Amino acid sequence: MTVGQRPGPLIVPIASKPMALRFVIIGGGPAGTQAATYAARLGAEVTLIERDVVGGAAHLWDCVPSKAMIATGAAYEDISAAAEMGVQVDVPEVDLPLLRTRIGGIVGRLATVGRQLLESQGVRIIEGVGRLSGPRTVVVATTGPDGSGSEEELEADAILVSTGSRPRIPDFAQPDGERVLTTRDAYPPRELPRHLVVIGSGVTGVEFVHMFSSFGSKVTLVVSRQQVLPQKDPEVAAVLEEDFLRRGVKLLKGARAVGLDRTDDGVVVRCDDGRVVEGSHALLAIGSIPNSEGLGLEAAGVAVGDGGYVTTSDHHLRTNVAHIYVAGDLSGKLPLSSVASMQGRKIAEHVMGMHIVSHRHLDYDKAASAIFTDPEIADVGLAEADAFAVGRKVRVTKVPFATTAKALINGDTRGFVKIVSDPATGVVLGGSIVGRHAAELISVIALAVTAGLRVSDIAESLMVHPALAEALADAAE
Repeated sequence: MTVGQRPGPLIVPIASKPMALRFVIIGGGPAGTQAATYAARLGAEVTLIERDVVGGAAHLWDCVPSKAMIATGAAYEDISAAAEMGVQVDVPEVDLPLLRTRIGGIVGRLATVGRQLLESQGVRIIEGVGRLSGPRTVVVATTGPDGSGSEEELEADAILVSTGSRPRIPDFAQPDGERVLTTRDAYPPRELPRHLVVIGSGVTGVEFVHMFSSFGSKVTLVVSRQQVLPQKDPEVAAVLEEDFLRRGVKLLKGARAVGLDRTDDGVVVRCDDGRVVEGSHALLAIGSIPNSEGLGLEAAGVAVGDGGYVTTSDHHLRTNVAHIYVAGDLSGKLPLSSVASMQGRKIAEHVMGMHIVSHRHLDYDKAASAIFTDPEIADVGLAEADAFAVGRKVRVTKVPFATTAKALINGDTRGFVKIVSDPATGVVLGGSIVGRHAAELISVIALAVTAGLRVSDIAESLMVHPALAEALADAAE
């Protein structure tokens, strides 16, 4: 620049806006929707692919409808028992078409709200079938209104596969949706079974036993072990078995179903010990299998383990391909919607780099679970039997609901609260609850287990009176 020359404008190069991380999610169940929502809030460009319904088939076709039917059954039983509380009512009837409409309304509302939440966060939702075509590419097949198909390839910096599971069908059975039912054929069935034979005494099986016995169906439960809920505390299972017997449920213990034949007006179930059960309907409740086929996992180099579950390499739920994650039932972890949701959140945190700051890993041993029978069953953390099996010293305190005023007021004194704690420190390690509202009450113990609280923290809490929660404070004494 020469003397006296006026300076020109200062030109400063403008830095280009960094490209948002491209996060593609296959499967819009609890894991996928939670991951999508949270990652979008953190600034990711999120695409969610769902082939059925936003919210997840297992969640909206299994969990929600079954609990809606259980709630209807509870209302039916409460009305039937109202006379014991001083209320005279007519004999109630179950209106299946109205129940079906109610369930459809609940599912539709939840799906709509879930979709609106995702869209409000800027998540792109594609209705179609997704598959991996390479380590960083996802192909989505969609069908237009006219039935024509098209495909779109998406580039991704991170991928989550959370395609859920489906009911397991044994070799000896052929579901027809009329007499031989899977769990998804029964929300509700076309007709109330006169005599339902339930095959499978796990969580799903016992919920269906309770559900249909509350509607007045005769029920037989085929129990392959010597107690229902073989993975649960024997005291918990005993309370449920006592209630089943009170309802007139027939328990075939130590029997494994090996054959199922359809007759003109019913079914015949054959067991491995020679026993035979005839009923009007049969329900298969023997677990689920992961939806891992047709996902292109091999094309992306993702390892698949036994049973079709995708192998994870660390607590961030990464597969052997570092930027590809798996969650929900497909991960082979605890098959709970609550666990899947938390997995989705933790994956979003890792994808967006939040794990380098304050980040708590998901601890499956501290996950609360519930079974919506009557009485309800809920547990969390270390079980008494498991502690004794490994020789661990624990303090176990148990208080029956019969000692609380609210249980007497409700006219239902069944069940108990059990708390497992460390005898040296008083830290709450786990607990189980059997009784009315157990699924809600377990939250207190779950919080104590997660936060490392002591039994004294529960005992010194000022509980409402009269309330069932008082049994929690009593058990913590």
